Amino acid sequence: MAERLVDVLDSSGSVIHTYPVTLGELGNVADDAEYLRKALEAAASGRLVPDTELGGLKARIHVARSGQMATYGDDLDRDSETKTGLGQKVRERAYFLWEKDGRPSGHAEEHWQRVLDEHLRERAYVLWQQEGSPEGHADEYWYRIKEFEAQ
Repeated sequence: MAERLVDVLDSSGSVIHTYPVTLGELGNVADDAEYLRKALEAAASGRLVPDTELGGLKARIHVARSGQMATYGDDLDRDSETKTGLGQKVRERAYFLWEKDGRPSGHAEEHWQRVLDEHLRERAYVLWQQEGSPEGHADEYWYRIKEFEAQ
């Protein structure tokens, strides 16, 4: 597996975040387009920008001038979704629903899974729309989001 750094740029061409992207299996080398696609998926899932601006994002392979390569843009908006941020959002929403349902004993996991599923479906829908809403391919976006979330 090979890791590459990929810059995500906003519509004005400014780097808003650099993702470390790992792709490929032993012996297989992924092409640049796969790395770029994965970084744009991460940016959409991470909510780097509002959904309306997702179509304006671009990606490029990161080129370091010198020194150690490290991610750039760690100061994300508070709406951005890191694994920790996503967990916190899901936890808060699941707790709210649990309270709304009368605080049923032993159902915390059900509320957690329901909220996580709803959230991931929303993100998959945004990606599907971003790529032109290709007919008959909506499920592919759901699987891509699930795969990304599992990493």
